[in-house]
Amino acid sequence: MGWPAFVIGLPVMPVFDGHNDLMWAMRNRVRYDFDALDVGRDQTASGLHTDLPRLRAGGVGAQFWSVYVPCELADSAVAATLEQIDAVHTFVRRYPADLALARTADEVVAAVESGRIASLLGMEGGHSIASSLGTLRMMSELGVRYMTLTHSRNTPWADSATDTPAVGGLSDFGREVVRECNRLGMLVDLSHVAESTMDAALDVSTAPAFFSHSSARALCDHPRNVPDRILGRVRDSGGVVMVTFVPGFLNAECRVWMEEYIAEEERTGDATAWLEANPRPPCTLADAADHVEHVREVAGIEHVGLGGDFDGMQAPPDGLADVASYPNLLAELSRRGWSEADLDQLTWHNALRVLRDTEVH
Repeated sequence: MGWPAFVIGLPVMPVFDGHNDLMWAMRNRVRYDFDALDVGRDQTASGLHTDLPRLRAGGVGAQFWSVYVPCELADSAVAATLEQIDAVHTFVRRYPADLALARTADEVVAAVESGRIASLLGMEGGHSIASSLGTLRMMSELGVRYMTLTHSRNTPWADSATDTPAVGGLSDFGREVVRECNRLGMLVDLSHVAESTMDAALDVSTAPAFFSHSSARALCDHPRNVPDRILGRVRDSGGVVMVTFVPGFLNAECRVWMEEYIAEEERTGDATAWLEANPRPPCTLADAADHVEHVREVAGIEHVGLGGDFDGMQAPPDGLADVASYPNLLAELSRRGWSEADLDQLTWHNALRVLRDTEVH
């Protein structure tokens, strides 16, 4: 299977990205009206990070589209998540020459071989199943291939990285959720969860560890990032950490800036003026490359991937402005000595292997 080279002089595999929040942006901006906001055209001027021309320019061959809803919608999370899933299906139907729904590794490969971008569903937050295994099973039937056990707040059965611990990682029901994900062949996503939840899930799960969009805690001490000790468990399970580009997870200055931004947004409901008055501190693609290299150094080349979180962050790093920017990162890693085979592992083979191994473990 080949793919057009997108780093000059360096033929590499396509990018399999772990997380993109375009669907939530479509809800907020136009209530999923793809006529009002046609992402088949370049939408740079609109402020979106994602559209089909830029996905092509970035060499993206497979994308986990996040079907995210905020924790604040807990009472209506199932319905809101179903609307997000419907939006992905609508998106794919609207652009059939460019997109293909995929549930399995084989379907991902088939989509790319047909010249289309494989589109998978990732459910960001266990609140989306309302503590119901039946709902989890139906989400799987609709094509959801991973579930992040929590988002920014605890669920009744799992502790979040950014909330006060309540159940000590996972409750008995939380362990049942992990087992059911294993049975369904659904990736258990450990981005957003507390370190105790990471351990509890890894103790129970028989599938490879998976982080859809997290970076290295050793380089940026944010609880959303993965400690070196857990990176070792990722390696031992045959899993993968998809490194994210969110500036607040890449360096200490941006972590403080992001926390202040979130506090302002929670206080006022609109932090636009605050952002204008408080521009992001320095952050570049070199910071993201540092995290990629750290995960490689600790966990190994077979256990690192990319999970950009485009359209889910404010002020991306310099050099990583949008989904067309992956070649910039790969060129930086190439300058640092990464071989073509190394880059193939990073962008494609690792994520595809973990997806496949989760289906058949």
